[in-house]
Amino acid sequence: MVYRPPWWLPEGHSQTIMAARWAEKPSVHYHRVRWNTPDGDFIDLDFTESLEQAAKHDTLWVLFHGLEGCSRSHYSLAVMNQARMAGALGVVVHFRGCSGENNRMPRAYHSGDSEEMDWILRRLRSQFSSVEFMHVTGVSLGGNVLLKWLGEREKLAREVVSSAVSVSAPVDLLAGAVSLAKGFNLVYTRMFLSTLIPKSIEKVKRFPELGNVEDIANCKDFFDFDNRVTAPWHGFRDAEHYYAVSSAKPLLKHIAVPTLMIHAKNDPFMSGQHLPTTHEVSPQVNCLFTEHGGHVGFANGRSLRLGLDWLPKQCDAFFAKHSAKHTGASRRG
Repeated sequence: MVYRPPWWLPEGHSQTIMAARWAEKPSVHYHRVRWNTPDGDFIDLDFTESLEQAAKHDTLWVLFHGLEGCSRSHYSLAVMNQARMAGALGVVVHFRGCSGENNRMPRAYHSGDSEEMDWILRRLRSQFSSVEFMHVTGVSLGGNVLLKWLGEREKLAREVVSSAVSVSAPVDLLAGAVSLAKGFNLVYTRMFLSTLIPKSIEKVKRFPELGNVEDIANCKDFFDFDNRVTAPWHGFRDAEHYYAVSSAKPLLKHIAVPTLMIHAKNDPFMSGQHLPTTHEVSPQVNCLFTEHGGHVGFANGRSLRLGLDWLPKQCDAFFAKHSAKHTGASRRG
């Protein structure tokens, strides 16, 4: 389905901001579950139903949010509401420190943390062993991590997930950092840093070896933040090393799970010129690169009332298609 923005949202910034701030968000009641991680930390997962009710479902939709996102982000609510309408169990996985409580360990989360995603997805697959289909959506930062995981695991990922959708994934992290360091995009950068910096300072006060409070407080863009926080806290030499080894783009050609990449060419975080060509993705990757949509925008509506159902409907159609394929194969077997 072609995405067409409302006439009064003419470009990428308005399509990004108005979807997040103005569009009508569905109401979703979550059931929170906390998991302890192998290294002594925790993550929180918000399910659309209680675990007692979850056993009746044969399909699970998993969503990994974007930078500083959560289960209440506009896209999370839209996709989880669609999961309910599709008769699936839904869950939003919070990256460490994103569920409303800072995490315990001297680390945070980042765009290349595919090892953490592997542990989460495999635990979900094990815990919900009665689920026949597990479909995963990754949004923005979560989308890059998902695509990286798929590319690294190749055919092994088929043991875990049935299909995947990435939304506005900045698969070239250096290009994204450059874009967010100039012009109007600094508005987005300041918004992200307004929460990232306080959380990081709180962590440095608990773990002084992580850095200097004043240095972190003075971060002006992502090059600063990733050099002073993301890279040293997670084993990278510097920001450029982090961007190079965490970007999903070089791994797209290795993906073996049916995957849909949704990305607007006017995305202010990473424009269309940095999107992969058909020669840079595997045959399993379907590219839905729209002219409009902004960054995780894709709001729809013909009046001043904006809806958010275009994106979740793309997820639903793609997941249904690959559930049907799997069902047909199992029946033939």
